[in-house]
Amino acid sequence: MTLKIRIDDSAPPYEQVRAQISEQARAGTLPVGYRLPTVRGLADSLGLAANTVAKAYRALESDGVIETRGRNGTVVAAAGSAAERGAAVAAQEYAERVRRLGLGSEAALDAVRDALRAAYGEE
Repeated sequence: MTLKIRIDDSAPPYEQVRAQISEQARAGTLPVGYRLPTVRGLADSLGLAANTVAKAYRALESDGVIETRGRNGTVVAAAGSAAERGAAVAAQEYAERVRRLGLGSEAALDAVRDALRAAYGEE
């Protein structure tokens, strides 16, 4: 596993850790079941505070990308299905909210497209 933290990046270090591990898991660079370093071990190797790495691990676990198995450590989970379920739940919540706000489906889709372009750095 290779992670690079850029101090001059606009994203906070925990988000850089989260995004890089998530991308490597999605790409298969980190296969399902791959054992991640301990929070303290990864923090030491990256020159970060342990709380920063712990925050990234909590976010990854919440997203279903990793799972903690107690004494057996933290491993890459079968992220595809968990990520898809999470996306479906978020989409349903968004659809219900924009309907309550009175937006039509085209305005709601435009808002999603804009948000996705911003999130993925697309123009």
